[in-house]
Order: sequence, then C-alpha cells, then structure tokens
Amino acid sequence: MMSERRNSNSTPVHPRRGGEYQARSVDEAVLKALRDLGLSRDEVDVEVIKPGSRGLLGLLGEEAVVRVTVRSMPAAAVPLEGVRAAAESTYEVAPRMAEDSLEQSGGTAALARSLAPAPAEAPEDVARFGTEALRNLLGHMGIEGHVTQEEVPAQGDAEPAAVLLNIDGPDLGVLIGRQGETLRDLQFVASLIVSRHTQHWPNLIVDVEHYKSRRQKSLVDLAKRMADRVRVSGQPIALEPMPPHERRFVHLALRDDPDVFTESTGQDEKRKVVILPRT
Repeated sequence: MMSERRNSNSTPVHPRRGGEYQARSVDEAVLKALRDLGLSRDEVDVEVIKPGSRGLLGLLGEEAVVRVTVRSMPAAAVPLEGVRAAAESTYEVAPRMAEDSLEQSGGTAALARSLAPAPAEAPEDVARFGTEALRNLLGHMGIEGHVTQEEVPAQGDAEPAAVLLNIDGPDLGVLIGRQGETLRDLQFVASLIVSRHTQHWPNLIVDVEHYKSRRQKSLVDLAKRMADRVRVSGQPIALEPMPPHERRFVHLALRDDPDVFTESTGQDEKRKVVILPRT
C-alpha cells in the first residue's frame, strides 16, 4: 500500500537524499516522507513548495508539496520497521493499530519525538515562543484572539512536559475547520516556528476554545455507547470516517475493554473505526 501511494503522490530521489512529496497538507506530506525514508523529523530539512489545500490555515484549494532533503546521516539509518515499532510503543496500542499510530494527529511531531528524542526542552521557552508565534499568526490573519497557557489535562497516554496554549475570542470557528483540520495546521505552523528558536520539535499543543478536549470527550462517549451496543447485539459497528487523531481517541477509549476491540478500515478520508465483539 505504501509503494502505491508513493508512486502517485511523491517524487523520490536517491533513498538517502530525499525527494518531493505530495499530500492534502504539509503535515501529511512530511509524514509521508518520514515513512518513505525511515527517518525522524530531526534528520531531514523540509522546504514547502506548495502550502496545500488549506495553505496557511485553510485558504487554498490544492494539495501540499514539500521537498525533503536528508541531512548528513549517521552510519545506520532507522529502518521502516523501526518507525512502526517506535510509533506502536509510543501509543501503546495493539499491532493492528500501527498504521493509525503512524498517521496521528498531532502525528508528525509525536513520531519525530518518538524516533529521535530531543534535548531536554524548557517548557517556559516553548510557551513563550509559541504564544508569540500564535499572536503573530492571528495578527496577520486579522483575527482577534487571546492566547493563554493552560494545564494539560491528565490522560493515560499524555506525553510529559507538554505545553498547552488555548486561544479564546469571538468567532474563532475559522481556526478549527472541518473536523479540526485547520486547527491541526495552526498547531503545525506554530510548532514549526517554535522549532526555529529551540532547534528541535517542541512538545506543543494548540487548542481553540477548548475544542480538542470537548471533541475528545464526545468521541470517547460515542465509543463507549457503541461498545455497549456491540456487547448486546454481538454485531460489529462501524463509526463515521474520522481523521487519524480522532480514530486514536476511539482506539484508546476501548483498548482495555474485555468484550470488544477496535480496528481501522478504509482508505484516506474514508478510513473509519470498526468496533467488534471479542470471540
């Protein structure tokens, strides 16, 4: 499956030098390159050739194209199997969910950190640079918003020392977008700006009016309700198509359930979670 996507959506050059990669967003194109090369984000340089269908926060209608160049490599590069193993270990999910782990919604950053741990970062620096970056982005977009640092909600799979910046203000739906797509772009761009200051990918979470926490709670509640139906009927239930990070919420919500288990099925935008009874 990976080779088919690469043939249609990327222009690879020498396997140790990089190439051009195409996807719906810059984030996905970079992740596609990391998968193809079997490398971490800290081992490549990324040049954005086309910003993608949403460009900077959802304004253009074409796919993103990036040129990825491999930096000077150590003697042994990380193989693709190592990428999958690292992602699986990071998210503590079953083998059947490895692909979903790699696709994760706050995907590229988490994958890069799992493969090549960054130097110890000062959360106060990430918060300071992140707040400045978001304020500048909002100013350029002509959007009124107030950026504040908040405590990261306690979660079983939460990463340590994460910095959460929440944006409040009037009429901020434009910053969220369909299924949070624009918000993911905003987080990626802010993280990219911060990384220029810290010299490594920051553990930064960007939210808008607590959308992420509200959406996560809604998905967890949905997953548990559907799991109850599966328990009673003994028949699998397929949820609506979701982006990778939302599918992950469902997987994590039911991973310890003794009566059901989850799988992802479908391709690209039609990929969805199916809840099945354990036999």
